[in-house]
Amino acid sequence: MYRPLPDYVTIRKSPIAGLGLFATKKILAGTYIGIVHIVNKNDPADVIRTPLGGFGNHSDTPNCFKINFGQTKTWIGAIRDIEPDEEITWKYTLYEIK
Repeated sequence: MYRPLPDYVTIRKSPIAGLGLFATKKILAGTYIGIVHIVNKNDPADVIRTPLGGFGNHSDTPNCFKINFGQTKTWIGAIRDIEPDEEITWKYTLYEIK
């Protein structure tokens, strides 16, 4: 059954910007949290942002990484343990800016 957010994630006001994703319980390092983007196979320019992807905020010191599974799905996973009430963040950039 599809669930827009994992049971251990909620949406609330963010000190970073607007609304953000927050852990409701400890998330262990290495946990795959969920899909943030899906690419339409018939039109690669058509990227669908999931609820998880829609409320995630950027950080230069993120607690999550992005990983592509195949050519159509981008997931996030925990880089380190994420504590309850901590905002879940990842880097939006695909490259390092120098």
